[in-house]
Amino acid sequence: MTQPLNVLFLCTHNSARSVLAECLLNHLGRGRFRAFSAGSAPSGTVNPFALQALAEQGVDIAGVRSKAWDEFARPGAPQMDLVITVCDAAAGETCPVWPGHPATAHWGYADPSLVAGSDAARLTAFRDTLALIRRRLEILIAMPDERLHALALQQTARDLSAH
Repeated sequence: MTQPLNVLFLCTHNSARSVLAECLLNHLGRGRFRAFSAGSAPSGTVNPFALQALAEQGVDIAGVRSKAWDEFARPGAPQMDLVITVCDAAAGETCPVWPGHPATAHWGYADPSLVAGSDAARLTAFRDTLALIRRRLEILIAMPDERLHALALQQTARDLSAH
């Protein structure tokens, strides 16, 4: 692979799971991946527990923001190779037509922002979600280039939903 693989993570509000995945893949991807995130109905803010969980792992959170998925369907937007929904609501929505017809997959995660209780309990939910996301991303990152080629990427991404 000469160019990094562009990956877009989607959830409804783009405030937690998709942001965790975007930042972590950019951190772990060693230049082979460029990650982005967006939402169908973005909240406009990133959940502070998501930012804290990422910062605890040494992940750069500078410039992270909640944004609409329309930004990535516009002319001039980066062309995605892979689009992954990380919440069931976004997986069931009608997505924009993505330029280049990227591979798609659904990697469902429970919404950590729905956890009630103390700040410690809520932060633990975000840490746990980040750990689950990390597991799949580490498998993706370890894939040889031929598994990430456009023709194989669809199946590779969907296979990872079982991990």
